[in-house]
Amino acid sequence: MDPDKLTKVYAEFALDVFRQGFLDNQYVQLQQLQDESEPQFVLQTATLFLEDSEKLLNELCGILDDKEVDFEKLVARVRKLTDSSASIGARRVKNVCMDFLNCCEKVSKEGCVDCLKQVREEYLLVKRKLESLFKLEKQILAVGGSLPAWLQ
Repeated sequence: MDPDKLTKVYAEFALDVFRQGFLDNQYVQLQQLQDESEPQFVLQTATLFLEDSEKLLNELCGILDDKEVDFEKLVARVRKLTDSSASIGARRVKNVCMDFLNCCEKVSKEGCVDCLKQVREEYLLVKRKLESLFKLEKQILAVGGSLPAWLQ
């Protein structure tokens, strides 16, 4: 495919991801840190975020499966996921994590279970968006194109 067409598809897709609130300016800042000495910086950072988030989501599920929920432990894990989401710019995940923290303060197991479902849904959505962005980036670079400057 023509590199210019791929770049246009990438730019439109990326703009849509931002408009829908999946990613925010923190993600753009990560892109700006990437350079020739660290060409895979964003991919590596996002991969770590995705791997850590999977582990945290599993831990949260385990905590909520216990008969007696350890809300202190739950809050610690939700805060970690909130911070991780904020650091990569996964705004919608961060926002539902904030709701999750509010629910933890109310010591509501049912509410926390519902919040966990929302967090998992938002996580899966942003994961797909990131994977699509990286796939398009790889295709653009493979055909000798370059990424839009505003995202680099």
